[in-house]
Amino acid sequence: MIPTLIVVGLVFGRWWRIVIPGAAVGWAVLLIATGVDSGFAFALGAVVIAIPNVALGVLVHQALLLLARRVTTAVQAR
Repeated sequence: MIPTLIVVGLVFGRWWRIVIPGAAVGWAVLLIATGVDSGFAFALGAVVIAIPNVALGVLVHQALLLLARRVTTAVQAR
């Protein structure tokens, strides 16, 4: 299920300031709503696990975006 968070970061990485906290809270809510476990400690643990996974997807998205911008700038400069 963790790759789901990475994909969320990859797809919505452009809006990282909203995606990272939203996905972290959404992940905890999803796990509690589906009956995986409950309680404050579980929700906090889910948030702690979700943040770096979403951030990894966002980081890859931003790196690809930067690479694409540099390539298009270099092509246009010719």
